[in-house]
Amino acid sequence: MEFGYFTMPSHPPERGLKAGHDWDLQTFRWLDELGFSEIWVGEHHTAPWEPHPAPDLLIAQALLQTSRIRIGPGGFLLPYHHPAELANRVAMLDHLSEGRLNFGIAASGLPSDWAMFNVDGMSGANRDMTREALDIILKLWSSEAPFHYGGKYWQVDRPETMFGFLKPHIRPLQAPHPPIGIAGLSKRSDTLKLAGERGFLPMSLNLNPAYVASHWESVEEGARKSGRTPRRADWRLVREIFVADTDEEAWRLSVGDMMGRMMGEYFLPLLANFGFKDYLKHDPAVADSDVTVEYCAHRNWIIGSPDTVVRRIEDIYADVGGFGQLLVFGFDYAGKPEAWRHSLELIAREVMPRVKHLMPDGPRLAAAQ
Repeated sequence: MEFGYFTMPSHPPERGLKAGHDWDLQTFRWLDELGFSEIWVGEHHTAPWEPHPAPDLLIAQALLQTSRIRIGPGGFLLPYHHPAELANRVAMLDHLSEGRLNFGIAASGLPSDWAMFNVDGMSGANRDMTREALDIILKLWSSEAPFHYGGKYWQVDRPETMFGFLKPHIRPLQAPHPPIGIAGLSKRSDTLKLAGERGFLPMSLNLNPAYVASHWESVEEGARKSGRTPRRADWRLVREIFVADTDEEAWRLSVGDMMGRMMGEYFLPLLANFGFKDYLKHDPAVADSDVTVEYCAHRNWIIGSPDTVVRRIEDIYADVGGFGQLLVFGFDYAGKPEAWRHSLELIAREVMPRVKHLMPDGPRLAAAQ
């Protein structure tokens, strides 16, 4: 098992945009130093608790301040970008990364973002736009010959060479393209089916482990459509994680600090407005009013001393049937940076070595591909 990082990025509304950006960069430097394997950076436009609209700006700076860790958008919201323009931007960013770029994509799930960009998310247009945009991007990266793509949402051409020297020429450094990751939330997630169908990296967002177990079924369903054999080693799980020297200290610094505040002021009310609180429950009979910060900390978060966290990871791994990478959900601890740094250090030095034996798939499945 490997460990990475998934950040929305999340910052309290009173944090200045530059200050939040600087906190993210500091955290990324720590992650690189401590041996984490990858970072995924989200994109949002209308959520004050998720205030970064351009993950590539943060990624470009982070690539200059790190040396080993892979970094990518987690993901670009494809309905809000012209696919030809984004194809060139991502390809250029891949060159700047010297091959350390991951390319995460998403369909967008905030109604306020849909409204800003006039996208009909209620009808599923955002998902259709995501598939179409991705098709165009991959075609631009792979095709040598001129073509016209006449889509429902975009008309894109790869034109003939003009004047003997003007032509499309920007392709990613990694061949055929950077690893592509797709995050999923809902049961029978369409995006996770797409991950299975195309052989992309599936990422399950931070929900109840029993619910997340159903996500692999979506990956497998999509894989059957294209005759692929999905690998659980590619599956990423995003979890809220806080490690301290004792269980009591971990509870105080998570539930009683920024993790608890963000969940209480933003994330739980957001899920409640979508009717998604069921996704956090260990039992459907649990009342919505009982799904509190404390409930999530007990049932869904991975918090405690290193011993407690190792046991919790082993339990979740068994519950979902195995996964390849655990992504620490990012929070803004700029007010207590030493606490967040210490948590990451404990993960790297005391937790990672003790869960390395959790390796889904193995020689059998790898050899079968």
